[in-house]
Amino acid sequence: MSSTTAIGIDIGGTGIKGAVVDLATGALLSDRVKLPTPKGGRPQDIIEVTRGLLKTVSAGVSDLPVGVCFPAVVKNGRTMSAANVSDKWIGLAAEELFEKALGQNIHFVNDADAAGYAEAQFGAAKGVGGVVLLTTLGTGIGTALLNDGVLVANTELGHLEIDGKDYETKAAFSAKEKENLSWEKWATRLQKYYGTLERLFTPDLFIVGGGVSKYHQEFLPLLTLNTPIIPAVHRNNAGILGAAALAVKFEPAA
Repeated sequence: MSSTTAIGIDIGGTGIKGAVVDLATGALLSDRVKLPTPKGGRPQDIIEVTRGLLKTVSAGVSDLPVGVCFPAVVKNGRTMSAANVSDKWIGLAAEELFEKALGQNIHFVNDADAAGYAEAQFGAAKGVGGVVLLTTLGTGIGTALLNDGVLVANTELGHLEIDGKDYETKAAFSAKEKENLSWEKWATRLQKYYGTLERLFTPDLFIVGGGVSKYHQEFLPLLTLNTPIIPAVHRNNAGILGAAALAVKFEPAA
């Protein structure tokens, strides 16, 4: 029988956070612990911080499934890319390294995919049929593609080439900040990005996550799309929730 409680850990370029999650409701059953990502983002340093975080989060609970999400394409437990962490992650058997250090099996997944799955289970995509595209607007653009609630992993649609550019370099929130763009000028770029996604995928719903989504009223109304576009429900906790839920979904049979 599947667990109804699990631990989710979300590793990012600046912070590593985790908590115990109630998978019936999506509520956190423990304090959310957050530690800074070690400078340089090297594998052994990140794994060591994650080990300490898990020890803190799991105090008083035992034998819970653990899910870990990470800013990389994840194939068969290997990190095939690296976003805002060391290039030493590329091609690394990361899941195996984490399991050895943590002393238990884990489920290892891309961070945007975890966020998308969280929204499907507990948030804006819950009960939504058809094609849902979640995008996280931050340092880059992460994406998660869901079809009738089923996750299609590792889509990396932030790297669509538009006007000869890897378009996350033009439309991510970091581009707005770097170039000091107004909401209106940034929305012009977002219009081109989401319009391209719309033509390619004909989605039933767009969900916009990332920290900037708390200011959604400043830019989402400026977009003209045929597809409804709404903010994510679980911003800071989405990776934790999704990683925990996927850990149980793929929990090995007893």
